[in-house]
Amino acid sequence: MEPRSRDDGRVPAIRVLLADDHPVVRRGLAALLGTLDGFEVVGEAEDGEAAVRETQLTRPDVVLMDVRMPRLDGVEATRRIRKAVPDTAVLMLTMYDEDATVFTAMQAGARGYLLKGAEQDEIADAIRAVVRGQAIFGAAIASRMLEHFANPPGSAPADDPFPELTGREKEILELLAQGRRTAEIATTLHLSPKTVSNNLTTIFAKLEVSDRTAAVIRARERGLGS
Repeated sequence: MEPRSRDDGRVPAIRVLLADDHPVVRRGLAALLGTLDGFEVVGEAEDGEAAVRETQLTRPDVVLMDVRMPRLDGVEATRRIRKAVPDTAVLMLTMYDEDATVFTAMQAGARGYLLKGAEQDEIADAIRAVVRGQAIFGAAIASRMLEHFANPPGSAPADDPFPELTGREKEILELLAQGRRTAEIATTLHLSPKTVSNNLTTIFAKLEVSDRTAAVIRARERGLGS
């Protein structure tokens, strides 16, 4: 979606909404964009619910969205924004680079994913790219995405059905396929239930499944859990 041209032929500034629960970050981003031609900050939001509300009110071209925010996280806020205001692009700008978070955000409708600390030009170029309908990733994220799609679920050799998983993730998936619950898996592997839950979230993202049942089915199809 290109910004619409004015009657005089000039392209208007790209309208940006900043969604981050840290005021210092929002002020920094606003100051950064204020030094560049072609951008206009039209609003700010300190949590996910406010991001959805402000997007509906201001109809920006792009929302710069953090992942972890109170009341409603950035991923769910992205999902709601894409449903309510489909012409608005969402660009994640966060410090969290776990594979599960990246894939979940993209599945929710985000068009790009950058890590905080990205250079000014990288942020500006990413905003312009998502407005044009392109998908954009920071360098570190892009390399992992390429690796993931080069070895998608279902393409694994018979001797290693899930090479995309770490050793610990394979152990957890094996126990899950055996019908073990989170607390049982934690006890067996001497982990905390929270650690197991976090690993399960990553496993679901890597296998591109939505829940435990689908993960168990995928695992048993590959011979786990017997």
